Amino acid sequence: MAGQAGPQGDALCGLELQAVIGFNGHIPSGLICHPDREHFIYPLGCTVIIQGLNNNTQSFLHGHTNNVSCVAVSRSGCLVASGQVTFMGFKADIILWDYKKKELLARLSLHKGKIEKLAFSPNDLYLVSLGGQDDGSVVVWSIAKREAICGSPASARSAGNATVLAFSNSRDETFVSAGNGTIRVWELDLPNRKIWPTECQTGQLKRVITCIMMAEDDSYFYVGTSSGDILKLNMKSKLMSDYGPVKEKFSLGVTVLLLLKTGDLVVGTGGGIVALCKGSNYKPIKKIQVQGGVTSLTLRGQGHQFFVGTEDSQIYRLNYNEFKEELIATCHNEAIHDIIFPSGTSDLFATCSKSDIRVWHTPENRELLRITIPNMTCHAIDFMRDGKSIISAWNDGKIRAFTPETGRLMYVIDHAHSMGVTAIAATSDCKRIISGGGEGQVRVWEIGQNTRKLEEVLKEHISAVSCIKIKKNNRECVTASIDGTCIIWDLVRFMRNQMILANTLFQCVCYHPEEYQIITSGTDRKIGYWEVFDGSAIRDLEGSLTGSINGMDITSDGAYFVTGGDDHLVKVWDYNEGEVTHVGMGHSGSITRLKICPGNKYIVSVSADGAILRWKYPHSS
Repeated sequence: MAGQAGPQGDALCGLELQAVIGFNGHIPSGLICHPDREHFIYPLGCTVIIQGLNNNTQSFLHGHTNNVSCVAVSRSGCLVASGQVTFMGFKADIILWDYKKKELLARLSLHKGKIEKLAFSPNDLYLVSLGGQDDGSVVVWSIAKREAICGSPASARSAGNATVLAFSNSRDETFVSAGNGTIRVWELDLPNRKIWPTECQTGQLKRVITCIMMAEDDSYFYVGTSSGDILKLNMKSKLMSDYGPVKEKFSLGVTVLLLLKTGDLVVGTGGGIVALCKGSNYKPIKKIQVQGGVTSLTLRGQGHQFFVGTEDSQIYRLNYNEFKEELIATCHNEAIHDIIFPSGTSDLFATCSKSDIRVWHTPENRELLRITIPNMTCHAIDFMRDGKSIISAWNDGKIRAFTPETGRLMYVIDHAHSMGVTAIAATSDCKRIISGGGEGQVRVWEIGQNTRKLEEVLKEHISAVSCIKIKKNNRECVTASIDGTCIIWDLVRFMRNQMILANTLFQCVCYHPEEYQIITSGTDRKIGYWEVFDGSAIRDLEGSLTGSINGMDITSDGAYFVTGGDDHLVKVWDYNEGEVTHVGMGHSGSITRLKICPGNKYIVSVSADGAILRWKYPHSS
């Protein structure tokens, strides 16, 4: 069978990844400003991205087999370390990278389950790593030999898990770990290959520590807690010297701390507040509100400027003097359900996710517009051919139309479907919308200047409709459903022309541009070619080795098509040969949809982890 050699991807060309829109804001201190002051480093899925601050250049560190859980950069800036999550009982890798060459130096594997935190010693001699709660150990690695020196359980049996680490600023042998009811200062005894902990006493206070900040001269350190206060501990006596604010604590806990050269503290909180505090009474002098809980604060240079990363995957720039936030990067922080290009242009595209639709500028990877409907999920979107509206399908059973320039709501069709609208498409004359629902009905709506009328209900599917494609002449359409059928409908007589049955949940369907064949795919991992005239099967190809195929798109000349799914790979296929020509690796979540842009310049794919990846289209048109 043709295509059997394809999915293995051994001798295949890779797709060139041009840009990534995405940032995993849930990782504590995941956003790091590199000491060269020109680049950010942040994780997205199983890649670590290095992005230019002033120009939008991106380079990618590929090597992790699962999601990255923490990142650290050495003080010199030469080394980057990243840790990952893995399955229960398996070893989780730490990867040491050469920053200049952007290549893998070593894989350090000892911890199980998850790497919680990493820290470099001040002179790049050691790397210390902390395992997750199933592992619970702290290990010191020699960077020169690339091997473990020694390890120890991270916290006493009576205390909770340790979750944060910080190295001393002057001594390569001292570091601090903290967590739930535990703060420990560790000394490395290199000749004996041991690390010795000393518990720090906090008196009556019982706290869960969420972050640590060392003073410049190592005389003391600050820790932030989930209760919303900050403790100051003496490094020599290992005792708490003071804490605050006593009365008005920070809402939802202190999540990140930054100590400036002036002795002031910048505090990030779970409630999305960034506050500047004096080091004595911890009262905020200035504060701003950002969207989403703060998870990262990183200095650029000496502290005249710093960057904030939040749980809502937003990145802000703040200047110390004005203390005003400026939004510099945004992306989805939930699974993306659909992507669509307007007809005839590749410079814009729209994506939809939980509670919002966003319009992006392709060349600059910049968000142009965000349309938010809180607490709802948008399942599918389409641009009207005339470019005057974006139509969208929502889980509350409504079809909403918005203007693409301003995002103003133009009209709503209430109660369009009883179990949520799951698929939507518009005819090329802009006079009809065809929608599919969670209950399996396909409905045809007549769209007038100011009227929306239900023209016909087509009841055949018995489960949710997943994809709708309309023929160029608007006289026929095909609907795919997760009940295992694809139905070709006559849109003049409103009758079923053909029905295709397969033992699968169909996720996607495409007309060949000449419209005598359709291709389908779904959870059985097969790509099926079918005759439109009588619904007979022509052939099927093995589309992927693991997991469902969720998205598919075909070029305007019908020579090639692309697929993506739960195996995280973007595959380009030759339509006639039925063989894979190129494979793109880069996603770390299941690919939900993908599109070839008009003019065949790019392939844009979106995934369940909220990432948008833009690939160079490999074949010259």
